[in-house]
Amino acid sequence: MPYDVVDKFEKEIAEYCGAKYGIAVSSCTNALFLSLLWIKHTFYADKEPDVPINIPHKTYIGVAHSIINAGWDIVFEEIKWKGSYQLYPYEIVDNALRFKKGMYVSGDLTCLSFHNRKHIPIGRGGMILTDDEQAMKWLKLARFDGRETCPLIEQKEFTVPGWNMYMTPEQAARGLVLFNNIKDKDLPDMDDYDSYPDLSKLEIFK
Repeated sequence: MPYDVVDKFEKEIAEYCGAKYGIAVSSCTNALFLSLLWIKHTFYADKEPDVPINIPHKTYIGVAHSIINAGWDIVFEEIKWKGSYQLYPYEIVDNALRFKKGMYVSGDLTCLSFHNRKHIPIGRGGMILTDDEQAMKWLKLARFDGRETCPLIEQKEFTVPGWNMYMTPEQAARGLVLFNNIKDKDLPDMDDYDSYPDLSKLEIFK
């Protein structure tokens, strides 16, 4: 089946990083967005979150947009970071600039990037690492329009109003090749802090 290669990519990355499960998606931005929706689904149900999320004032703008689009307010902190940072106070980690063996911390939703400037430069793609089976099941439905199977005609009912944020088999196959080329290397964190704009000064976030 075409999507078997996606399953293989998820399992190999999760095992390498030390997580039970990997959920491959279309970008790290969407990995963060879906992780936030899982938190909202789990802890907030039908009400809006009342606790803002703290992130560094210099980071990729898609992170801030994901937070806003998922229904949270943002507090920007003037802190430097390298490799990864937490979307505080939730156990969601933007790990776009770090890729190391055994790096996963139990309990986190760790979001990876496979952008063409990252350690596994597929061109586009991301992944969520988790050890929570219920989160894994929900996120796999949410990323793929709520689908449990492919083709869609086989599914009669839907339990999750999903999004179109899945990783294609072609992307996963490329990811496996690139991963096998770097998995034995000790990759340093990428340090792009100063390359990002100060988001706190942008009018859209005021």
